[in-house]
Amino acid sequence: MNTVLSRANSLFAFSLSVMAALTFGCFVTTAFKDRRVPVDIHVSKVMLKNVDDFTGPRERSDLGFLTFDLSSDLQPIFDWNVKQLFLYLSAEYATRSNALNQVVLWDKIVLRGENTKLSLRDVKSKYFFFDDGNGLRANKNITLTLSWNVVPNAGILPLVAGSGHVSLPFPESYETTKSY
Repeated sequence: MNTVLSRANSLFAFSLSVMAALTFGCFVTTAFKDRRVPVDIHVSKVMLKNVDDFTGPRERSDLGFLTFDLSSDLQPIFDWNVKQLFLYLSAEYATRSNALNQVVLWDKIVLRGENTKLSLRDVKSKYFFFDDGNGLRANKNITLTLSWNVVPNAGILPLVAGSGHVSLPFPESYETTKSY
């Protein structure tokens, strides 16, 4: 006959199979949901400096400073399968040396149960906006986009770009003031 260990092994394997099927069913119920929401980005101040770059050769690089407003309602993204959102504001632009540059300027984690209405005013970039040369000066097309990763309870980790972005030009001259 079957021993106690054999029966326990069968019960454990069956339970694991049922839990895997339930987890897959949970994933399928939200896998094809559109997780884009409208985003409003407004840039109120742009400043550009030419500073020493201590990461490489003794050259100077462009350092941009942005002050922006950000508003969006993220409530439609949250459902029972969303644990948290990782939001990040990125800048995309082209230079002579690189066809595509992407820089993350700001990020935030929004947990389930927290306030999902973003209404940020006069926020400064959280991370430095360095270019590896002088590609920011007089650049006419720097695009800011708010994107997010949806961290689910079960399933894939989708990367979603918000429906709304802003393109802005950078100044043609450098700031000489010390403050930002």
